[in-house]
Amino acid sequence: MRVSKQKSEENRTLLLNAAGRLFREKGIDGVGVAEVAKQAGLTHGALYAHFPSKEALVAAAFSQAFAGNMAAIDAWAAGKQPTFADYLEALFSVRARDRVGEGCPMVASASEASRHGPALSENFAAAFQAEVALLEASLDPALPAGERRRVSIAALAAQIGAVAVARAVAASDDALSQEVLDATRDAIARGV
Repeated sequence: MRVSKQKSEENRTLLLNAAGRLFREKGIDGVGVAEVAKQAGLTHGALYAHFPSKEALVAAAFSQAFAGNMAAIDAWAAGKQPTFADYLEALFSVRARDRVGEGCPMVASASEASRHGPALSENFAAAFQAEVALLEASLDPALPAGERRRVSIAALAAQIGAVAVARAVAASDDALSQEVLDATRDAIARGV
């Protein structure tokens, strides 16, 4: 049975949403294509009709998840220009730590990106650059451009690591988890 173009796009979106959530929750290697297809309510065949390989699915799901996070940032900003401090509060929050399945795909896949082909690495690099640019725009324009970039790169890299560590220890030591977030955010804020 032939699927309409609209239904095909709906299926693709279902697959990307399921994959993005599962990869963030369980890791790329912790999820098979059968699980993604099942979560999307589709078959293996439907998945492979859209993606020639798991690696292609991973790269596309990462990009869609990142686009969703950027849309959420736009909605959060709601027409105002958030300050660098506003971004730091959001990036190093318990909410960022606890929203594993809906959270930042860079945090979820940073340790795996280099093992999953050039497409994911390229998408990760593009996402990282886009978020760095967002942070740069929130810094005082009186700072030299190179300094704004340096601070933004450091802040984002620190956030990815800090949230990963905070998640890793949260179940056994919530106070340490919070301390990791607070200490990293404060160190970045002092560096500006």
